[in-house]
Amino acid sequence: MAVAKTKPSADATEPAANDKLTEVAEFTKEQDLAAYRTMLTIRRFEEKAGQMYGMGLIGGFCHLYIGQEAVVVGMHMVLKEGDEVITGYRDHGHIIASGMDPKGVMAELTGRAQGYSKGKGGSMHMFSVEKGFYGGHGIVGAQVPIGTGLAFANRYRGNDNVSVTYFGDGAANQGQVYESFNMAELWKLPVIYVIENNRYAMGTSITRSSAEVNLSRRGLSFSIPGEQVDGMDVRAVKAAGEKAAAWCRAGKGPYILEMLTYRYRGHSMSDPAKYRTREEVEKVRTTQDPIEMARQRILEKQFATEAALKKIDGEVRDLINEASEFATHSPEPDAAELYSNVYRE
Repeated sequence: MAVAKTKPSADATEPAANDKLTEVAEFTKEQDLAAYRTMLTIRRFEEKAGQMYGMGLIGGFCHLYIGQEAVVVGMHMVLKEGDEVITGYRDHGHIIASGMDPKGVMAELTGRAQGYSKGKGGSMHMFSVEKGFYGGHGIVGAQVPIGTGLAFANRYRGNDNVSVTYFGDGAANQGQVYESFNMAELWKLPVIYVIENNRYAMGTSITRSSAEVNLSRRGLSFSIPGEQVDGMDVRAVKAAGEKAAAWCRAGKGPYILEMLTYRYRGHSMSDPAKYRTREEVEKVRTTQDPIEMARQRILEKQFATEAALKKIDGEVRDLINEASEFATHSPEPDAAELYSNVYRE
C-alpha cells in the first residue's frame, strides 16, 4: 500500500491533540470515486431521513451520521468477505457502507414490513447476517462485548476474519468496554475497536467527561496498541484500518483506532445542540468536511470533471428518493408479527 504523510489540522485533533504524522493511503481513481459515492450516499440518505422525521414519517429515536461518513467508508475499504461489523444506535452509515439496500433501510426507519427488521427495530436496530452487519444496538456500549464475542468465534473457528466493533467517546467510559478489552487481549482476539470520537457524546464535551481525552490510550493497561486517526479523511481511515486489520489477522490480538471526527447534527433529532456554537460547526463544515475534501481532491487529480461529479450526486439523490418512495408506500407489519422472532425456536 502506498502511503503519504500529512499533518492533521489542529481542529481535526481537538480535544485529543496528536502530534504524530497521519498516514494516508494513496487512492486510485476508482477508489476515490467509489469512496466519494458511498460517503455521498450516506449523507443524502441521512438528510432525507432528517426530513422524513420532521414530517412524522419516522418515529421514535433517530441519530444521524452526517459529518462522520469518512470513518465507516474508509474502514469498509479494508474489510473482506467474512469480516463482521457491529455498532451502536448511530448506525445508518454503517448499514449503507455494508452494502445493505437503502430501500430496506428506509423501510425499517419508517416501521414497514419490508424493512431489514420487518419494521420492528426502527432506526436503532437493524441486522443482516448476509452483509456481516450484526446490528445497531440501543444500549450504550452494549455492542462492545458482543463484537468481542464475534472475534472469539473467529478465533475458535480458526479463520482470519476480523470483528470491527464501533463505539463512541461516550461509550468509551462504560465498564463493559474494559472487561471486553481485558478478554480480547488475554485471548488475542481479532477485534478492531473503532472509537468514533465526535467530541460530545450525548451532549457533554469529552474534556468534561473523560480524565484521559486521548482515547487511543484506553487500552494501554491491557497492552492493546492504539492510535489516533484523522477521521475526517477517508484516506487516513483506510491506511489505519489496513494496519489494524493486518495486526488482527496475524493473530496479535485487538487494536484500537480512535477516529477524530465530528457530527454536524445534534445527538438525536430532539437535540438542539446548544452545548456548542454555530461557528464551531460551520468551521468544521468549511474546512474539514470529508465529502468536500474528497471532491476537491478528485477534481485536482482530474479523476473526474465537475459535470461528472454533479451526475454522481444526481444519481445518488435519485437512489435516495426511490428509497423514500418505497418506504412510504410499503405496508406496515401485521399485528401478529409482534410475536415472531422473540425467542429462538
